[in-house]
Amino acid sequence: MAKRQAWRGMFRTTMAVALGMALVLPVFPSHAEGADAAPSAASEPVYRDLSRSFHDRAADLVAHMTLEEKAAQMQNTAPAIPRLGVAAYDWWNEGLHGVARAGQATVFPQAIGLAATFDVPLMHEVATAISDEARAKYNEFQRKGSHGRYEGLTYWSPNINIFRDPRWGRGQETYGEDPYLTERMGVAFVTGLQGDNPTYRKLDATAKHFAVHSGPEADRHHFDVHPSERDLYETYLPAFQTLVQEADVDAVMSAYNRVNGEPATGSPRLLGQILRKDWGFKGYVVSDCGAVEDIYKHHKVVDTVEAASALAVKNGVDLDCGTEYAALVKAVHDGLIKESEIDAALTRLMQARMRLGMFDPASKVPWSDVPYSVNQSPQHDALARRAARESMVLLKNDGVLPLSKDIKHIAVIGPTADDVMALVGNYHGTPADPVTILRGIREAAPQAKVVYARGVDLVEGRSDPTGMPLVEAQYLRPSAGDAERGLRGEYFRNTDLSGTPALVRVDPMIGFNWDRGSPTDNLLARGEAQPDQAVPSDNFSIRWSGQLLPPVSGEYVLEAAANDGVRVYLDGKPVIDRWERADSLTATQAKLKLEGGHAYDIRVEYKELERDAGVRLAWRMPGAKAPFEAALDAAKDADVVVFAGGLTSDVEGEEMKVNYPGFAGGDRTDLRLPATQRKLLEALQATGKPVVLVLTSGSALAVDWANQHLPAVLLAWYPGQRGGNAVADVLFGKADPAGRLPVTFYKASEKLPAFDDYRMDGRTYRYFKGEPLYPFGYGLSYTKFTYADLKLDHNKIGKNDKLHVTVKVHNAGKRAGDEVVQLYLRGVGTPHERSNKDLRGIQRITLQPGQTRDVSFDVSPATDLRYYDTKKAAYAVDAGRYEVQIGASSADIRATQSFTVD
Repeated sequence: MAKRQAWRGMFRTTMAVALGMALVLPVFPSHAEGADAAPSAASEPVYRDLSRSFHDRAADLVAHMTLEEKAAQMQNTAPAIPRLGVAAYDWWNEGLHGVARAGQATVFPQAIGLAATFDVPLMHEVATAISDEARAKYNEFQRKGSHGRYEGLTYWSPNINIFRDPRWGRGQETYGEDPYLTERMGVAFVTGLQGDNPTYRKLDATAKHFAVHSGPEADRHHFDVHPSERDLYETYLPAFQTLVQEADVDAVMSAYNRVNGEPATGSPRLLGQILRKDWGFKGYVVSDCGAVEDIYKHHKVVDTVEAASALAVKNGVDLDCGTEYAALVKAVHDGLIKESEIDAALTRLMQARMRLGMFDPASKVPWSDVPYSVNQSPQHDALARRAARESMVLLKNDGVLPLSKDIKHIAVIGPTADDVMALVGNYHGTPADPVTILRGIREAAPQAKVVYARGVDLVEGRSDPTGMPLVEAQYLRPSAGDAERGLRGEYFRNTDLSGTPALVRVDPMIGFNWDRGSPTDNLLARGEAQPDQAVPSDNFSIRWSGQLLPPVSGEYVLEAAANDGVRVYLDGKPVIDRWERADSLTATQAKLKLEGGHAYDIRVEYKELERDAGVRLAWRMPGAKAPFEAALDAAKDADVVVFAGGLTSDVEGEEMKVNYPGFAGGDRTDLRLPATQRKLLEALQATGKPVVLVLTSGSALAVDWANQHLPAVLLAWYPGQRGGNAVADVLFGKADPAGRLPVTFYKASEKLPAFDDYRMDGRTYRYFKGEPLYPFGYGLSYTKFTYADLKLDHNKIGKNDKLHVTVKVHNAGKRAGDEVVQLYLRGVGTPHERSNKDLRGIQRITLQPGQTRDVSFDVSPATDLRYYDTKKAAYAVDAGRYEVQIGASSADIRATQSFTVD
């Protein structure tokens, strides 16, 4: 859904003034029309009777609608029904690791990074902060009477698919490869989003994508998955079941693919039997966007949109992300579906809106007075930094870390060192003041000389902004003889620079990035845009004009990067002309001979078509070295080299249209670092300087060479808006690294099963038989922990009993630190084949030097030792002998004890 974004913007300021206390606008006609008093209870229809249940009110409201109105309300962009007091509503909102696509919001670490914290209470804190910001934004949108996309309360997160294969580009959105970790993180996230009020929901969370969905991205609209029943029930379904039955998640999103021949969007077994009958799900199901169309267009299960829409509704899909459900009107007339079936689905949707308080006075709804100022609040910013710090995984350390606070000269090199895109991952909001790795190191080491060189592009063959400096204001002026610096910017509400501009101002530099929520958030943050100057989030254009003032004579390299089209003219002649759509921030260069002291008329034109927006104007002055050589020069005089590389969601992500060596459609075909980065790393290591590798990534990387040749490797994931500070906190020892791997890191030589093979055999720590590069649950520390006195309160229990497990964990080092205590269970004398072992307990604890703590777990055989009996088509527990394993990773087991289940 999302086109890739890149952030190298100028704006580093938050909104200083809250926009006021937000109000929820009532949707009843009597309220909306400003009546002095509501009609008497006797004259009120049931749907307006606040004393009745949400279900009764929703059913009555649906009964007042025409068939055409019902069909329209079952599409994500639901129009208003003024005669019934129903406001327009778009169900589509994103909040994977912060409120996304709705302007400025706190950007926490990407989901995979949050999972790497192994800190369930922290996940709940993060989700609560996200829901605070979501409510604050909703209140403000309501106050303004705005009902557009990304302005509502129904959030399409979390993604709890199992990250079964490291090649999947969307694995970054998940909580990793383990069902138990996914369950615990998922429950914490959902409860933080939805709140704990007994009457109203704070937000609606959505568990997605149901089910058996994890790539390949290029095939997701048409492939048919045939998992074994054991894999289905032991790997792919447990997290969904737990979120339904324990977290009471209000929504489930269906997947694009088929499962055993049935489209997941319209599967009688998945949606009807398993979700509703077996698990008792009472909420609503929304399709993934365009998935109803896939039923007839790609899966070809039926021939028409009417039949596809009828099939989806009859089998449990209440809401269509798309427009296909407009065909339900004809489907009813053609006898493909009964109107009563539509009523049942729509009642669930209206009940959800009522439970969110959309039909009640603001005074009755908690969170209606959450002010806009909570967005990007200092408290949330601090939480983002703490979450990022906890997500850092130290993969290797030969003693070079932590860096000395007295270090004098640091070379920061690499394509993700000063790239905000390396912080935010995908599905994110607009960070007000993002701290890159370079900036974080500079702030942490003010005493040191910190030299930066990008060195290489992220991947080979990509038209990637090269990290050239922006053309600064001192080299630009709006017109001849003007004392002001910068260029005159004209902002248009169309893509062809026509008509009267909505906004005219002088911009000191051209270095902008806007998420798809609203570019005007950045303008408003500077206090320069009035309501009548609003620029739309899509389909706009900008013209900058003035003069370019080169300081010296010689050959310049001028670079314009944009998402989408960009043109540059000097003295009326085009020097850069790339006016087509781009799926990411794409750079085009021109070599120009310019005379120092001469004023050149310059015009830069930019158009944004849809989704993400960004544009920058940069240059390399005469005499500057090529990036690769500049990086080696920077390293030669340094005491230490910090190389920041890896990936960004410009190359790994969702159904991408661009391919590079090692990448295909957002997925990966090569688990190694891109070749451009490997070459530079080897050259840097050959200088003899100590090289610390900091990896940004949403998935596992085969960094065998780095593990063998470099003294330290730190995995930062996509760490969010404060990621640079968090990296520096760990590099300089302000924080003890304690993140753990939620996925297995395989060696480059490992031959994995076919990507489109959904059997779990040979995948993840639970079924992989080989030796990983880094195992699941792995992560180093700056201190040392020991384990002792593992005790079980029984050595024999019944399958419905509980086993209490305790162990002593001691900090034997000289500094405080966090340890993630992990409990695994393994069958050692059971008749049925099982996984290698299963994670069934995690606790992240903080210990001072010399401190010892008792850590306890409870094991319930009925849930923790169950397997799926295919003959009985039910879960079962084997009698036999099992082993409790306690340790610091799946491969670092420090203590074991056996017990039997009778």
